Amino acid sequence: MSALGAIYVGDVVHKRARPKRHSLRYRVFSMLVDLDQLESIDEKLRLFSLDRFNLVSLVTRDFGPRDGTSIAAFIRRRAAAAGVLDVTRIRMLAYPRLFGFAFNPITVYYCEDAEGVVRFMAYEVSNTFGEHHFYQAGVLPEQGEIQHEARKAFYVSPFNTLEGRYRFSVRPPAETVFLGITLSDDEGGLLTAYFKGERRLLSDFGLLKLLLAYPFMTAKVVLGIYWEALLLWLKGVPPTLKLRRQPKRHRQV
Repeated sequence: MSALGAIYVGDVVHKRARPKRHSLRYRVFSMLVDLDQLESIDEKLRLFSLDRFNLVSLVTRDFGPRDGTSIAAFIRRRAAAAGVLDVTRIRMLAYPRLFGFAFNPITVYYCEDAEGVVRFMAYEVSNTFGEHHFYQAGVLPEQGEIQHEARKAFYVSPFNTLEGRYRFSVRPPAETVFLGITLSDDEGGLLTAYFKGERRLLSDFGLLKLLLAYPFMTAKVVLGIYWEALLLWLKGVPPTLKLRRQPKRHRQV
């Protein structure tokens, strides 16, 4: 894999089982970057910039502490607080800004030891109210496909309550990448979402090809959220969340 990182192109799929069946599939691409090499990526690519406008960019304040300070240091502190001290490399999978705009429903952090083995996972989940929350878990060195659970603690969709548990299934980035999330409650499975992508070279030529193929991808992510919400409402699925800001205890930065 290139020292610069990689691009993963694939499909985001959502499938809702209750109270009405509903599904969606969108073609997207994500960037995988080493958080300690962001400045180097900025220097080597013309179409990509860090913390300034370009056709493709990453802005530090969009992630982690959301204050422009080091994302890598922030994630290492979270790992250390969870008892994982041997984090040598952190790779982040996220949508970049295209033409200055992006919205990341979920950003994934793979924290690896000196042998390249994932030892800690963090997931930064965002909603369209501008709020975000972290789910995280330590990973056993001998674990194959990474699987773990977390109690739901953050509103993402107005059509779901805070009840239930997430089950994360992860295959770390290689020639392909896979992230699957299942939400279940006392009645069983409610919602399944996953992203499966194939690796492409992170280069100016690769970014240009993707910009020509998906020029409005990041705007489409937000428009798609509202469009799918409208479709659910038209199917008779009632919102369970009033349109208000969440209690501060759920806003984790």
